[in-house]
Amino acid sequence: MQYYAVNVKSHKLNVIFFFYFQPKCKISASRKLSLKILLLSRAMEELEAEKVARDEEKVRYLGDKLPPLQFSGLNTDELQKLCKQLHSKIEVVDEERYDCEAKVNKNGREIHELNLKVQDLGGKFKKPALRKVRVSADEMMRALLGSKHKGTVDLRANLKSVKKEEIKQEKELNMEVGDWRKNVEAMSGMEGRKKMFDAAGGGQ
Repeated sequence: MQYYAVNVKSHKLNVIFFFYFQPKCKISASRKLSLKILLLSRAMEELEAEKVARDEEKVRYLGDKLPPLQFSGLNTDELQKLCKQLHSKIEVVDEERYDCEAKVNKNGREIHELNLKVQDLGGKFKKPALRKVRVSADEMMRALLGSKHKGTVDLRANLKSVKKEEIKQEKELNMEVGDWRKNVEAMSGMEGRKKMFDAAGGGQ
């Protein structure tokens, strides 16, 4: 870390500019590893010291709040008085516990609501406008298969070829069949039998 001072004279004023300069240096991999190990060991030591301090604070707090009881040499009235004092302390501690739980629950609800708001903000995004693009069969297969796709694809080659005569015969058959209920009504009774007889005679 180095500082440079430059005196600039302008209109009888001396202005001092301080420039902060820090040269860049490259650190080798072994040096980085040793620094990481030192940082981890330092962090472990601090965690251990924090744990010891927390345990000592807990013991001190319990010693202040719960002094050792001495029952020797106490008569019945003194024991009853001691029990009342202990009950009153229990009630005070229970009230403090209830207040702490209420604060913790309130903070938990606020944290949950803030997390939901963050999720809502992160989930909102503008849907991009899509446009229709015509893609041929070759381009589609090339996009799916990549370099494996070779040659062109003719989709019409897989279609079944149908002759015009077959289409005409199918249309005539549909016209002859028509509504089957009309055919049944036309062939029922004496007139129907006469038509069938005439048709048989004409065929001969």
